[in-house]
Amino acid sequence: MIVGFNFNKINIEKKTTKVTKFKVKNNVNIKEVDTLDLAVGNEKQKGVVFRFEFTSAYEPDVGKILLAGELYWMDNEKKLKEIINGWKKTKKLQKDILTPVMNTILTKCHIQAIYLSSIVNLPSPIPLPRIRSK
Repeated sequence: MIVGFNFNKINIEKKTTKVTKFKVKNNVNIKEVDTLDLAVGNEKQKGVVFRFEFTSAYEPDVGKILLAGELYWMDNEKKLKEIINGWKKTKKLQKDILTPVMNTILTKCHIQAIYLSSIVNLPSPIPLPRIRSK
């Protein structure tokens, strides 16, 4: 279960406004999976930290958003060992872990990326709903 999340790097850059056609490519990568002692009340419990990096690249060379951070996961000791051992062997996560981890990372990063893009006047990195008149 996910018990924590934080960003430790936020970088946004707008290079030009002269381009009329561009594409936004969003990407997220789990960079590292490691064990972690988590404080729960007065006790410490074992957990796993997923270190990630999210990018929104505005191409051709219009701008870029980079977000890096950590997601914290707690589970029983057997499941934690499976996660760590699987990552060490294949650099992949089981589907039952991958789905909630990636969905949480994508949700939090997209919200932050939309906000950051508005600060430097870049278009939203994901399409937003629009009303169309007939």
